[in-house]
Amino acid sequence: MSTLTPSQAVSDLLRQPDDLLKLSSYRKKLLKEKSTLDAKLQSGVKAQLDATRDALLRLQASRAAVGLIREEMMAVEKLKGEDGGGEAFEKITRVSTVHRNFAQTTKMVQNLRSMSDKVDHLSSLLDSDKNQIGGSCGSSPNLLPIHYQLQQLESFRNETLHQAKKNQHSHSVEERDTLIKWFEKLDKVGQDFESWLWEISSNIVELARRGNGGTVVRLLKIVEVEGKEDEKAVAMRLVRKVATHDAASKFKSMQANARVIKNYRHKLLDVMTNTVKQSFENHYLDNQYDMLGFIEGLGWIYKDIIRIKDDVEPLFPEDYEITPYLVKAYHKHLNDTIRKIVSSAPEAKVLLELHAWIKEYRVSMKELEIPSKWLQPPLLDGKSQDLIEDYVKLIVAKLEEWTINLMKEETGKFTWRTREPEQSDDGQLGMEGVVDFFQLVNQQCDLALDSNQGAVLARVVTECAKVMRRVQKEWLKLIAEESRNQVEKKPEEIAGGLVEYVIALANDQLKSADYVESLSSRLEPLVSEKYKLTISTCLNDAIDGYLDVAKKCTSSLVEFVFNDLKLVIKNLITPVWYSDQLMPQIIETMKDYMTDYQQHLNPSIFEILVEDLLDAFLISYLSSLRKANARSLRMPMAIQKMKSDIGMAFDFFVNYKQPKELEENNFEIMEMIIAIIQSSPQMVFMDYWTFAKKHGPNLVFIENLLRARDDLDKIQLNEIMDTLRRKTKEEEITDPEEPTIMIKVQGHSSGLLSNLSNLAGTYASNFSTGGFATGGFAMAGANHFGTLR
Repeated sequence: MSTLTPSQAVSDLLRQPDDLLKLSSYRKKLLKEKSTLDAKLQSGVKAQLDATRDALLRLQASRAAVGLIREEMMAVEKLKGEDGGGEAFEKITRVSTVHRNFAQTTKMVQNLRSMSDKVDHLSSLLDSDKNQIGGSCGSSPNLLPIHYQLQQLESFRNETLHQAKKNQHSHSVEERDTLIKWFEKLDKVGQDFESWLWEISSNIVELARRGNGGTVVRLLKIVEVEGKEDEKAVAMRLVRKVATHDAASKFKSMQANARVIKNYRHKLLDVMTNTVKQSFENHYLDNQYDMLGFIEGLGWIYKDIIRIKDDVEPLFPEDYEITPYLVKAYHKHLNDTIRKIVSSAPEAKVLLELHAWIKEYRVSMKELEIPSKWLQPPLLDGKSQDLIEDYVKLIVAKLEEWTINLMKEETGKFTWRTREPEQSDDGQLGMEGVVDFFQLVNQQCDLALDSNQGAVLARVVTECAKVMRRVQKEWLKLIAEESRNQVEKKPEEIAGGLVEYVIALANDQLKSADYVESLSSRLEPLVSEKYKLTISTCLNDAIDGYLDVAKKCTSSLVEFVFNDLKLVIKNLITPVWYSDQLMPQIIETMKDYMTDYQQHLNPSIFEILVEDLLDAFLISYLSSLRKANARSLRMPMAIQKMKSDIGMAFDFFVNYKQPKELEENNFEIMEMIIAIIQSSPQMVFMDYWTFAKKHGPNLVFIENLLRARDDLDKIQLNEIMDTLRRKTKEEEITDPEEPTIMIKVQGHSSGLLSNLSNLAGTYASNFSTGGFATGGFAMAGANHFGTLR
């Protein structure tokens, strides 16, 4: 805004003498601006005066209305009386209620009288639509009028029945049944109309094809109207449910209580889906004896999808997403039908033709710009390549049939054990079926190679691997059952020779793993990288399975040893332990078993057996210490006895492992335990520290161990354990990352044998396929040794 004074403004205009000549023009300009400003001011003032006058008039009218209302209210109060119980007002209320009820009753009676004619008229309209040219594929011009009038009649029916239900205490059952019969004709027409709607819905694609899109639009309009009525009914019910009684009573609509939710939209989509399904079923039935004709006639799928995209989709609201919905339905039922064909074991030509058609289907759908996400899951889960392997199925069927027969024979030998296993020249035991089985596997793989297709070979190898895994599971189950019988039943109740057969089975598993490795080495170079991974994965999985069975065999062999020793081991760290020579009995029994095992087991698996037996021995000894009774360790005699026991065990296992390895990896824990037992109360923690750093706290085990010492009283024991617990917490001693043998000792178990049964899984890393050289498992000979103890 300018801050010039009048004098300054004049001085700016009149700077030169010649500027005086412009005074006349300046004067005219200023007068003109003044007149314009005066006009605007007068107009604004007039508008404000008019607004003020109008507001005053409105205020005056409002005061008059308020006064009139006051007078009316005073008149009502006079009618009611001072105590609110005026008879005149009550009469007015009753008369008003009677009048309203009379009006409603009159209307209801009139509707009931006219309903029959209206229903007949609707029925004739419906028949007219049904009998038109094209039927449900025709124009159906009466859909909306029928629906509108039917909706009005149904609303009347719902209100009437709902009112009758609410007042059923004042009406007899017969009266209500009579009322229901009045509406039977309406219900029949309603049902016929709804059936007609779904018949039309089943022909939507055909309607679009014939140019009768208007019928589809009318149908959808009905569905949308019914959907909105459903929403209002649901909303009203929800409001009534959550509102208070007084609030709910304000809602006068009875349709909300009486209306049956129709779900027309869901029914429409279901009908369309079922129509697609029926189309595939009809096409299948028409060609059930000519599957090649079935495949050749599938072109109607593309025609329907084109019609849906071009003509049907514009008729539907966008939120239906009708094109993806129907395309997914076509794809799903196509997939189901193709699966049905494949499962019916058709001719090879059919499978090959089907394979070619599926490839064409993927290309055609891409050309139709159908997104791949609408076509999920892929036909046959994307495994259509399997269809060209018709003769591969015969191969697989033959392999499975032969394997079943072979396993029946082999498991029968294993179970009944009426004759001895085969024995090779080097003394290793085995059974006959392994070589025959892998001869058959190699034959099937050679047949697959003849097809010159990596997919076929990969399929055959995959099926062979499945057969192998099934056989392995069967062996695992049989070993578990027979081993349990060996342990739990009396010798006269079971067949002899189980030990020999378990040894033979263990050798066979390693031999099988070697055969599988040789097969993998032979096949992998013959296929592309695409199928090499599949073959390698399947065969490596089969090798792992054979090694799992071998591990189960070693676990059982160890279990047999300690089943014979269970009474001896039970007496460890007991009074009998001091008087009897228990450890020599244990060593002698293990020696007898190990001599036979070493003679007849494959060297690779015998090494694992040695590890399992060694750990089983240590577990049994440590478990005996854990379970020792209080003050059962007589010091220092117990220390001398333990050192003697461990020394004898060490001398025994030196026959199978290097002394240094035994000291560092196996018997070191026994040295730690002995050190803790013979340690003075003041020095226990030092020896415990060495033990805990490697094996973890194991405080329960240590407490049991110290409680067994007879040179410690209860006070000393408590002081020692308090110190150990405190030091363990202070030094943050935790369990080792890799579990040690103490994991099998410290837990509460049902017994030693239950621990031993899990040994096979504990040492999985001891097996590696690299240790099984190709061709290293020959089979020959037929000698046998006596039954093991």
